[in-house]
Amino acid sequence: MAAKHRGADALAASLAQAGVDTVFTLSGNHVMALFDAMLDSGTRLIHVRHEGAAVHMADAWARLTGRAGVALVTGGPGHANAVGALYTAAMAESPVVLISGHAPNHELGMGAFQEMRQADIAAPLTKAAWVCKGADSLARDFATAVRLARAGRPGPVHLSVPTDCLEAEAEPSRLRRADYEPATMPLDVAKANEIAMRLQRATKPLILAGPTALTRAGRSRMAALEAASGIPVVGMESPRGVNDPALGAFAQMLAQADCVLLLGKRLDFTLRFGKPPAMARFCEFMQIDPDAMELERTRRAAGNRVLTQAIATLDSAFHVLGRAMESAASREWQDQVRESIDYRPPAWARAKANDPERLHPVQALRPLQALLDAHPESVFVSDGGEIGQWAQACLRAPHRIINGVAGSIGAGLPFALGARVAMPESPIVAVMGDGTFGFHAAEIDTAARYGLAFVCVVGNDARWNAEYQIQLRDYGPGRLVGCELRPTRYDEVARGFGGYGERVTDPEELLPAARRAIESRAPACLNVMIEGLAAPNIRR
Repeated sequence: MAAKHRGADALAASLAQAGVDTVFTLSGNHVMALFDAMLDSGTRLIHVRHEGAAVHMADAWARLTGRAGVALVTGGPGHANAVGALYTAAMAESPVVLISGHAPNHELGMGAFQEMRQADIAAPLTKAAWVCKGADSLARDFATAVRLARAGRPGPVHLSVPTDCLEAEAEPSRLRRADYEPATMPLDVAKANEIAMRLQRATKPLILAGPTALTRAGRSRMAALEAASGIPVVGMESPRGVNDPALGAFAQMLAQADCVLLLGKRLDFTLRFGKPPAMARFCEFMQIDPDAMELERTRRAAGNRVLTQAIATLDSAFHVLGRAMESAASREWQDQVRESIDYRPPAWARAKANDPERLHPVQALRPLQALLDAHPESVFVSDGGEIGQWAQACLRAPHRIINGVAGSIGAGLPFALGARVAMPESPIVAVMGDGTFGFHAAEIDTAARYGLAFVCVVGNDARWNAEYQIQLRDYGPGRLVGCELRPTRYDEVARGFGGYGERVTDPEELLPAARRAIESRAPACLNVMIEGLAAPNIRR
């Protein structure tokens, strides 16, 4: 008798047809049939220690590969643990598909095991979220999820898969590769010509690109457009917005701009909604975006300062705009903007901590650039908080993954694991604070089990420093509460989970320790004792 073809088998085949060779997952009752099916499909399972970490890993993997990253978790509380991580992916415009097991459809409303309105919970954080209705729909539902995640402005999609759908017999899928591909939204050539003309007539024009353009491929497109037009093209993906330390003193240039093209960039809090003093009252806006809702939000914020708008996907926009542009902008303006972005205070070269047993953040970070410069595909990962801002100001790499516009913390370690899976030969340097390390410290175990080596640099100031700095600034030194941590030996924690660890208190030992960490070929933690300083606010 022929073996039964379950819904789980159909879904596993659909994953393979989509080109998904790795799934980040944590097992549970509701997804056992799918685990069983994927043993035969050849899909690699990276089995993690927390469901939220699985989503963060899929997020990092997606950003680096440009393909949909897939996280698979069980239903109920497993799904609830995973959902919070979707916000970071959503704000980073990362194409992630979260597949969650689910109580069987035929038991819904009857008090089924771990019954939960999972799609309703995920919906506010995703582009789409739904529960599969039957075994025959699983393969096509997944194809739809991948297509939606990558379409327009990319972002996460959620699919709940009930156990009875996974276990029931299903018809073999007749999907084609095209069923997984998003539709294109080309930029109208006449609209591109209009935008190009208006930009070239401006005195101090800027093109601002959003998170989707901050991949390595996206930055290449930005550079090509800037070369073709002579107009500065600047990517923005930080929650610090106009005060992003990675952009140096750019805020002072932005405040002078008279015409700005928003190329997939939201006119949101990161741009102070286009209002003074962040942006000049006379500054006019144009916008190309794949999302009609974003066009409406810009009109509400900027009113009659909006000159023209267009709906298009960014790959098309970069291509068509590049052909429409003629380099007519002021080279002086372009040079001023680039110099402002590259600017770092000269005093940083002499920075050192007041405590001889601690390092200034610049001392702890700048030496790491040598590791990132050693390989053409190196990856820099930065979590949030004050140490994350110092890191983003000090370090650069061909590939960069940060916490993004969400402003969340805690994803740094899972990001590093996801990056290692996506980039198996590249140096990976991940910087995070001591508070952040605690979110997903157990993923060192995951990295050790799967041989996923990277260097994690923990800036240890024994406190939640971002919150400490806010309280100090707004309420004074007598009103500090809830920010204290212990100076924990995170290097020993890493060793306990099967990794490599060193504690660093001498700036001369930072780079040698980092090189020993790489040579260990293990997930490595450098526990660097730092002086807890506020994030830099760079001005010339």
